[in-house]
Amino acid sequence: MEEKQNSEKFDYKAFEADAIKQLQEGKKHRGLLKIKPDMEKAGEHLKKAEHNLKVTIYLQRGGYTDWCSSSLFYTIYHYFLSILAKSGYETRNQECTFAVIASLIEDEKITIALEDLEKVSTLNISDARESPNTAVTIRENYQYSTKVSLENKEYQNLLQLTKKILDKTKETLEE
Repeated sequence: MEEKQNSEKFDYKAFEADAIKQLQEGKKHRGLLKIKPDMEKAGEHLKKAEHNLKVTIYLQRGGYTDWCSSSLFYTIYHYFLSILAKSGYETRNQECTFAVIASLIEDEKITIALEDLEKVSTLNISDARESPNTAVTIRENYQYSTKVSLENKEYQNLLQLTKKILDKTKETLEE
């Protein structure tokens, strides 16, 4: 699927059609489905995110900071999955997840700032190449490199972003 610009409306139907086709073929879908809003699933994702945040702090205190980039990314990702479950979406694709979150921001259905989403991931591939400091690129840099220590400034920035998104996620779930 082609990546979408923030200013374009996300085409749910193309991703949903792919997901439905995969399900019909007896496979797990790798896209996006419109489902009934599921507050139970939203709560489960929130619990998983909070667990991941505790793991991050444990890793940081133990000196395994290179793993903090992954655990913080997946903490944020589960916050987003929580919002999507509440909003009636099931996704198994990061691109879809970020695009739907962007759409919910643009439609003023959630209060996460678009600039904070762009600190997690850009939706435009050319911007991604010019933006090496998103949570996605930091996670990839530490996951696939031989680095064993996340810079404290990067850790603190990711941690603050994660806590900010946590607060906004909780607001969204309480509405």
